[in-house]
Amino acid sequence: MQKIVIAVTGASGAIYPKILLDKLTRITGQYAELAVVMTENAKTVWHTELGHDAYNAYPAVRFYDKNDFHAPFASGSGQFQTMIVIPCSMGTLGRIATGISNDLITRAADVILKERRKLICVVRDTPYNLIHIRNMETVTLAGGIICPASPSFYSKPDTIEAVAATVVDRVLDLAGLKIDTFRWGSQ
Repeated sequence: MQKIVIAVTGASGAIYPKILLDKLTRITGQYAELAVVMTENAKTVWHTELGHDAYNAYPAVRFYDKNDFHAPFASGSGQFQTMIVIPCSMGTLGRIATGISNDLITRAADVILKERRKLICVVRDTPYNLIHIRNMETVTLAGGIICPASPSFYSKPDTIEAVAATVVDRVLDLAGLKIDTFRWGSQ
């Protein structure tokens, strides 16, 4: 079973990692370990957008400080197979694209790419400028997956959580996890 690291940056969209963590805690039998690292801005955005600090209320999740370079996923020998950066700020994406490993998030992304493992960056900022597009291209060429936080509406979601879940379910699919979700053509 795979080990997964979730990185949460300070872009708007705290609902995405919250729903991701909620869903991952319901399918614990599909992965061996779940680690999370958050920036200080991510914590602020979480509190601002969701009105609470419950990001640390997941007992099965191990949280790491963004400067803890002793975290197991800071090295390829830690054998984390999947990294999901959700939401992925354009600043973080730019540092990943240029190989600047100045914190645990960018170091872990560098490790995932160098080991040819799965990096999923859920970019949320919009619109894109040319620098953003080129950084997305660079990460894609290096083996990463850019998954914009663009919801789908085929399932007729009726709450903001259901809309956000369409993005999270796509991310879980990309990570290779089995989930119960809307599937096109299976109505």
